[in-house]
Order: sequence, then C-alpha cells, then structure tokens
Amino acid sequence: MIMKKCISTAKAPAAIGPYSQATAAGSLIITSGQLPIDPATGEFPADISGQTRQSLLNVKAILEEAGAGMDDVIKTTVFLNDMNDFAAMNEVYAEFFTEGNYPSRSAVEVARLPKDALVEIEAIAAV
Repeated sequence: MIMKKCISTAKAPAAIGPYSQATAAGSLIITSGQLPIDPATGEFPADISGQTRQSLLNVKAILEEAGAGMDDVIKTTVFLNDMNDFAAMNEVYAEFFTEGNYPSRSAVEVARLPKDALVEIEAIAAV
C-alpha cells in the first residue's frame, strides 16, 4: 500500500474547495490546478503573462514545500481560457523549466476557469 501525504503551504493560495494543494504518494507529487492567485493579496495579475507566472510560482512553492523543484516536474497540464493566449503563456512557461529537461505537457482551451482566470496549471513531479 502506497502512503499518501497532503501537501500544504501558505506560500501558495489555499484550496478553494475540498481538495489539497498537492498530494505526495510514493515518489510522485501531484499538484492540484493552480490558479494565478497571489497568496499575499488574493488578487490575479491582469494579463495572461502575469497570470501564467503567478500560477507557476504557486506550483513552485507547493513543490518546494514537498522537497522538490521545477526540474523534478515530469508532466504539466495547462488550461487556457483562450488558445490565442498560447504563445504568451508559452513564453513565460519556458522561464520556469531548464532546456533539455522540459516536462511533458498538455495545453487545452476550456470554456471557463474558476474565478474567471485566464489560466490554470497543474503538475506532476517525481523525486
């Protein structure tokens, strides 16, 4: 039986429902989708670049709480409110991962995200 542990940090926004910021199980850390909420202010950045950066900063903070980092990420899923924002999201996204060590990724357009965010990002890391 694999033991699981819920991960939580004040350096990322609290869950807005009955779920954990992340769960560690075995060598995997699986984050919940991270909205671009600044944990200090509770606000969103205005544009897709800022929102992408904040979502990834939230992922990073959660992984660090679990003893991992962005180079440990093996898979991400990016949910976009508008696929026309893909290039701007991708530019910021590339700042968070080491070339040659990029994780697998899916990016999909969705009809609507919680709190009308422009992006939400989830990650799976292996340590």
